[in-house]
Amino acid sequence: MPRPRIAPCLWFDDQAEHAASFYVSIFENSRIDRLSHYVEGGMGTPGTVMLVEFTLAGVGFQALNGGPVFRLSEAVSLSVDCDSQEEVDRLWELLGEGGDPGPCGWMKDRFGLSWQIVPQALIRMMQDPDSESVRRVVNAMLTMNKLNVAALEQAYAG
Repeated sequence: MPRPRIAPCLWFDDQAEHAASFYVSIFENSRIDRLSHYVEGGMGTPGTVMLVEFTLAGVGFQALNGGPVFRLSEAVSLSVDCDSQEEVDRLWELLGEGGDPGPCGWMKDRFGLSWQIVPQALIRMMQDPDSESVRRVVNAMLTMNKLNVAALEQAYAG
């Protein structure tokens, strides 16, 4: 596969290959594309994985084993549109295992990468021109960690 012209690069201490393998195991149309290794005289231990190029749900990414200099933060997150509550539940469980659930559908996975697990129903409700319906949905969402489509729809309906 040709290398994407623009690809997010995720910085890990030394878990880039493990993280990329975990992510591609969860999403369809995903795979590890290439591994690059540190060489003698470089920054890392020769022979260890430096960069993992991978495709996640059809989108090109890179994962770098850059050492402990930088950490992932909520300043960057991956947002996943979900077709159903079942998909929300599945991704919340898989990505959240060993991670840290946050408010409003956000979570950090075990590697520290932030995710937004968003049902498409929420996106539809948030686009409604009826500001009162949207306000009720937002207020309901603010009480949740994992988003609950039925509860959001109930708030939307009033």
